[in-house]
Amino acid sequence: MSPPPAVGLECRALDAGYHGTPAVRDASVQVRRTQVTALVGPNGSGKSTLLRALARLHRPTDGTVLLYGGIPARDLTAREFATRVSLLTQHRPTPSGLSVRDVVGYGRHPYRGGWRSEDRDGARAVAWALAVTGTEPMARRPIDELSGGELQRVWLASCLAQDTGVLLLDEPTNHLDLRYQVEILDLVRDLAVDHGVAVGVVLHDLNHAAEVADQVVLLHHGAVLATGDPVDVLTETHLTTAYGIPVAVRTDPDTGSLSTRPLGRHARRAIATV
Repeated sequence: MSPPPAVGLECRALDAGYHGTPAVRDASVQVRRTQVTALVGPNGSGKSTLLRALARLHRPTDGTVLLYGGIPARDLTAREFATRVSLLTQHRPTPSGLSVRDVVGYGRHPYRGGWRSEDRDGARAVAWALAVTGTEPMARRPIDELSGGELQRVWLASCLAQDTGVLLLDEPTNHLDLRYQVEILDLVRDLAVDHGVAVGVVLHDLNHAAEVADQVVLLHHGAVLATGDPVDVLTETHLTTAYGIPVAVRTDPDTGSLSTRPLGRHARRAIATV
């Protein structure tokens, strides 16, 4: 048996926009198995539009979206696509009167309905999703009693129960405190490395992207300004161009970790007086 393709999902020369106004131009991006690909850039740079186009929630005006190195996404039915790609959006309504296990079970929707009403693998997939996200102890709790961080993990578990090879996340750490940010990022990394998932994630925090990603895609005015290893993309030159403000980049000599710091007027004044 041949090994699965290294590329889980990709777009080639993709254009997308809203009401005739382009938001993404000529973007080519690969989301690879066992790796985390982070989409970064300022507000309005096209990050979420590109992610939604990859997830087939936004129709491109040009270009192609391909699965597994060559299957056109447009050739798959919605159900077929949903067994291969799952998406965690920024905003989801909080249902009332349901347990955590019920909500996680919603991730099995591509495998249910019509003549495929019997979901033979559903119990295993739900149990795995609860376990890997650490939500199994709260499985019986009502969903509307959870904190924001707990709820985010439950929605992520629902995506994992979908049991796809590609996982797309739109700002999964947004509005979470430090503990839950770290837990979500650790889980994202585990999914790629330990479970072979191709993960694409939109992140605002550049330090988070440097920490979790194997590949960073930096967007600027809807175009890919740079793509590659974090140390090659998250440079002072690239970030200053993209964000329109001086950005300092430092690599820790002991750990090799990369950190970025935007330099506002007061930061520059403090540096000048040292």
